[in-house]
Amino acid sequence: MKRQTMKAIIVDDEEPARNLVREFLSAHRNIEIIAECANGFEAVKAVTEQYPDIMFLDIQMPKLNGFEVLELLDELPAVIFVTAFDQYALKAFEVHAADYLLKPFTQERFTEALNHALKQFEHNKHYSVKNLLADVKPESEIRERILIKEGSKVLVIPVEKIDYIEAQDDYVSLRVEGKSHLKQQRLSLLEEQLPKHMFVRIHRSYILNIERIAKIELLAKDSRAALLKNGTTLPISRTGYEKLKEML
Repeated sequence: MKRQTMKAIIVDDEEPARNLVREFLSAHRNIEIIAECANGFEAVKAVTEQYPDIMFLDIQMPKLNGFEVLELLDELPAVIFVTAFDQYALKAFEVHAADYLLKPFTQERFTEALNHALKQFEHNKHYSVKNLLADVKPESEIRERILIKEGSKVLVIPVEKIDYIEAQDDYVSLRVEGKSHLKQQRLSLLEEQLPKHMFVRIHRSYILNIERIAKIELLAKDSRAALLKNGTTLPISRTGYEKLKEML
């Protein structure tokens, strides 16, 4: 049975690294390179618009790193991580990705990784972004920015610019400079990743940047609300008030 042609993209901020992957791929006629990306923004756009079957993905890149690229994708192609840093969870890569390549790598090792990806492709086996990131990203990572994909565009929002965050089913709505941005993520998970000195969960549906508080209003017995500097009013639960008192 003739092997189906596989569409590939190469993502690496270093041109020599992209050239090497391209050179090694030239020996495989069933692989078509449809895009080469020098940064994570280009990678997200290419995957969203061109639907590759396999992605050779560098981890350490400026602007967006490899993990952030994956976070912004709704569906994953087969992923071969390319990294110069062996401190990452390589066992997780073996389980949830097609394979990984530790720089510098030989053509033999490259072919081995590619064969793993081809088998994944033939069996139509794609791992979820959620499962992959759960194993390869640090559990206690504190975010300095939030990434949101709108179409093929990527918004990078520094956390200090966020006024508050509201839960909306499986999404969160980030209120930033008078605009709302939706991100598919649970509020409880995002709460764990935000700087604790800056953000507090004031209600089951709201996380607040404490720098935005103008005053706390007593509405009735044990019923309070936060009045923000922009005029927005948010409810405060009893638990949320206890947390606020500790921070203010």
